[in-house]
Amino acid sequence: MSELAYPTTQHQQAAQQVVDFFAHTNAIDAVLLVNSCARGKATPDSCLDIIVLVAQALRDPGYGGIVLERAENTCTDHLYQAWDDHPATQAVRQALSTIGRFSEIHLDLIDGMINPRSLNRDQGIDVFELAIGNYFVYSRPLWVGSDRFYQLQAHWLPYYDEHLRRERLSTTHAFCNYALDHIEPYVERGLYFQAFDRLYYALQGFLQGLFIARRSYPIAYNKWIREQVEEVLELPELYRQLPSLLELQALESRELVEKGQRLRELTATYLIE
Repeated sequence: MSELAYPTTQHQQAAQQVVDFFAHTNAIDAVLLVNSCARGKATPDSCLDIIVLVAQALRDPGYGGIVLERAENTCTDHLYQAWDDHPATQAVRQALSTIGRFSEIHLDLIDGMINPRSLNRDQGIDVFELAIGNYFVYSRPLWVGSDRFYQLQAHWLPYYDEHLRRERLSTTHAFCNYALDHIEPYVERGLYFQAFDRLYYALQGFLQGLFIARRSYPIAYNKWIREQVEEVLELPELYRQLPSLLELQALESRELVEKGQRLRELTATYLIE
């Protein structure tokens, strides 16, 4: 990766404050910069997204999710509260708020335990690959207090279990086709917005399946699409076909059916072993 460069001094100072706070907190394994700032794509209006990897000792045995949410895990409530109440936290938040309308600190404490859920044709998208990609591929460690981050990184890279990959690819492909199957009936009933929703949802499923098929980890399914398809997957010829799938001359027409058919053809071409 290139040398880390923040979009503003305020972003850099806020990141340093997060490190200073959590590096002196017990049971923290790493502090990670993620999303646009980590990839050098941030602007002054960008959020500062930071992941704090907590030791397994802090993990609530009754909670099996990916992110330890503030309201769902009392073991980390005190850390969130201590961070919120720290005087320096208020200062860097205020400084960031003067830079852009949306520039703020997004802080999540995670335990690093990433588990896929069962996919089906109705719900064929989840955050499994997204979490691995953003935590262990595209992140920038700002502070590392143990080797656990690198152990987790080595576990998931270059890619996860082949049996699971084939299973998720097959299910994601079925999900895309099932979503696309709904477009024509919705159009015939005059449910054009719902048909469009199915088209967009199928497109996100296609992107998930595309990364699984290529054994690569994504950044997001609703933004940074050009960067991911052209640069990460090295498929510029595919990207040229994607924007037109959502470009409509008339929403209330059979054009949605035609777009759905084009996307179905792409899934047949690219969501293969």
